[in-house]
This record gives sequence, C-alpha cells and structure tokens, in this order.
Amino acid sequence: MQESPWYLYIIRTADDRLYTGITTDLQRRFYEHNSGGRLTAKALRGRQPLRLDFSWGFASRSAASSAEFLVKRLNRPMKERLIAGEISLQALLDG
Repeated sequence: MQESPWYLYIIRTADDRLYTGITTDLQRRFYEHNSGGRLTAKALRGRQPLRLDFSWGFASRSAASSAEFLVKRLNRPMKERLIAGEISLQALLDG
C-alpha cells in the first residue's frame, strides 16, 4: 500500500500574517481553514479571506513535518523569499 503524499503549505491571511502547516489533502484543508468553522486552525479564525501562497509535496509525513519545522523557524523575509521563488525549499532542506 502506497502512503499518501503529504504537503507543506503557507497561507496568507487577510491581515498579511503567514501560517504554515502540513496535510494530505491540500484543497480540503484550505477549505476548512477558509470556512472559519471548527476545523479552522485557531491562528486563522477571523482572519479570512485566506490565500494559499505556497505548497510543496512530500512522500512521507516525517519529511513534511521536518520541512514544516524548518519553515516555521524562518524569519518573515526568508518566508517571503520562499513564497516568491527566490529561494527553493529543497535548498533550505539540503542545508
């Protein structure tokens, strides 16, 4: 049985905050966050509309979680460069 792909994503809120997470279903998770309902991350409640600014696929939860940890530690300018494509996530992961 093949493991489901995992995705790292960065969402931009209406008040220009950045939120990073991981999921196996990017479209579903973005909808949940944007709906403002009980499945919305607390950090995103009341900050709609949201925009999916970045996503990257991984073969395993472990790899996605490691990347999430790395991205969450980046400062705002580095996250903006990642979103803009000025730096690649793979380059950051390779160290």
